[in-house]
Amino acid sequence: MADIDAWVDARFEPWRGRPLPDGLAAAASFLGDHGLVWFLILVARIRRPGRRRRSALRAVVFTGAVVPAVNASLKMAIARSRPPAATDLPALRRPTSASFPSGHTLAAWCAATLLAEDDPWAAAYYAMAAAISMSRLQVRHHHATDVIAGSVLGVVLGRLGRLVWPSKADA
Repeated sequence: MADIDAWVDARFEPWRGRPLPDGLAAAASFLGDHGLVWFLILVARIRRPGRRRRSALRAVVFTGAVVPAVNASLKMAIARSRPPAATDLPALRRPTSASFPSGHTLAAWCAATLLAEDDPWAAAYYAMAAAISMSRLQVRHHHATDVIAGSVLGVVLGRLGRLVWPSKADA
């Protein structure tokens, strides 16, 4: 794991400390904090009844209840330290919890997987999840393997959410 983390970190290092990449990463991280972007999608959809509203509600409820429980349990069990901070960006708070897995990433991929089901905006949801994931590396709040694990777990939980709470049933 350390080899993967070091290899990925070396690829990000030349981009750190530059205003544009740091600013984009700070914005993506901020939008991923506490699932803000997914809540904003729900707000945008709430006025129109139908499957897309139900899908957004499912994503927010599932990522607001299941994801934090899984994330907290894993962080407590593994207790991995975070990477050393390069420079903290003023727009972001430095996390105090354990590093593994990336909760931002886990929530992003879970929500994207739930929202993308039969949705013409699927690519945008996955692009946002990817941006949030990459941002966690750019701002050096996570190791690469934290982000990889968060991505995989997020997709798995999203697929599980589709099984537990189908959006098509009463569409």
